Amino acid sequence: MPPDNRPGLGSTLICVGEIVAPHGVRGLVRVRSFTADPNAVASLGPLTDADGRRTFGLTLLSPHRGQWLARVEGVDDRDAALALRGTRLHVDRAVLPPPGEEEFYHADLIGLRAERADGSPLGVVRAVHDFGAGDVLEIVPPPGRGGRTTMMVPFTRAVVPVIDLAGGRLVVEPPEGLLDGPADQGGDRQVDGDSEAGPPGESDAPRRAVG
Repeated sequence: MPPDNRPGLGSTLICVGEIVAPHGVRGLVRVRSFTADPNAVASLGPLTDADGRRTFGLTLLSPHRGQWLARVEGVDDRDAALALRGTRLHVDRAVLPPPGEEEFYHADLIGLRAERADGSPLGVVRAVHDFGAGDVLEIVPPPGRGGRTTMMVPFTRAVVPVIDLAGGRLVVEPPEGLLDGPADQGGDRQVDGDSEAGPPGESDAPRRAVG
């Protein structure tokens, strides 16, 4: 499959996991899986680093505190395992199935322009986080916006009603208070997905960012 160069879809590599840390002295590592089925991270084909230059043969051994103990081919001691700490594991997006309904690959979201419904700019999506209560988008505003650094918004249909991958943008409906207060003086501000008035409904449903 040729690379897809549309805005927001520039990367042909999708991050599916991360080598978190070494485990023991025999070269084992702890791996965090980003796939919907955590077991699938080692079965998607060749895994590479972010540049696609180094390939890793990964064998999952057993679950370990929400992660996996794994063996990396050619890594036989703790020093070699330690050198891989923080390495993100990628596969070519061509081997992955299309994301499901309300699912979006991290690589497709990062770099999108964030706008209000009227088209006024809010910034650019820099990262996608999961702090345990659902995915959150980290949006970096344009320079010179009153000292604001980053804005953290819940990735729900209520707050992010439009995702236009072909147009390289998404629309954010900031909950009341998100753009006011301490964030105007600098610092991050995060608002829960249920900050808007009214009972939760279908529009409050979380979206899901994968890999």
